[in-house]
Amino acid sequence: MDNRVAVIAGAAGGIGRAIAQRLARDGMRLALLDLDAAAVQALSEELPGSLAMAADLTDEHSVQDAMRRTEAHFGRLDVLVHSVGVTGPSLPVHEYPVQDWQRTLSINLHSAFLCCRAVVAPMLRSGFGRIVNIASIAGKEGNAQQSAYSVAKAGVIALTKSMGKELATTPIRVNAIAPAVIHTPLIDQMTPELLATVLAKIPMGRPGQPQEVANLVAWLSSDECSFSTGSTYDLSGGRATY
Repeated sequence: MDNRVAVIAGAAGGIGRAIAQRLARDGMRLALLDLDAAAVQALSEELPGSLAMAADLTDEHSVQDAMRRTEAHFGRLDVLVHSVGVTGPSLPVHEYPVQDWQRTLSINLHSAFLCCRAVVAPMLRSGFGRIVNIASIAGKEGNAQQSAYSVAKAGVIALTKSMGKELATTPIRVNAIAPAVIHTPLIDQMTPELLATVLAKIPMGRPGQPQEVANLVAWLSSDECSFSTGSTYDLSGGRATY
């Protein structure tokens, strides 16, 4: 993977950071995108040679500009990892504010569409492409009180399937990962009771680690992932096996 160029959307998050660190160790050159300018710049300083860009990934022009800058800076663009997401409010559907519904879908799903759409042409120019979307177990099963998040992540899975089929005869492979709860700083915001409820659904009895997500991303981003596209890979400690 030496000298391949990876764009990591949502790089400053707990999962995004672990992915960036892993791909950097594997020899990739990185473009790090996040809305949090200070956090993405701090991460870039830990990863020599990386390019940090503050970007609103729900905005078409911001996304297109980031991809153009990446290709201009490195001379190519080979990999996209979309690790952007917010859970939104925890409310039943009949109480869910429309504004929050639209915001949650925009951040989780619309940004994935914009990023995936923008990288196809550069990948075709480079003759290699790997797109990895971080979805969620919620997109497979639906989480009560999290309808917008569940719908958005289901949309990411469907987007992955469609693009995988569309690009199957090109050098581009498109896959997704569906994690259960992952041990990031967000887990510290859960009450002990909620955490116990979440973990009870996982046969392994523990949350996943960001590095475990990054390890799977590394394979899906590599030449070794050659005959798999349009797929969603379970990363849930046995909670989902389909």
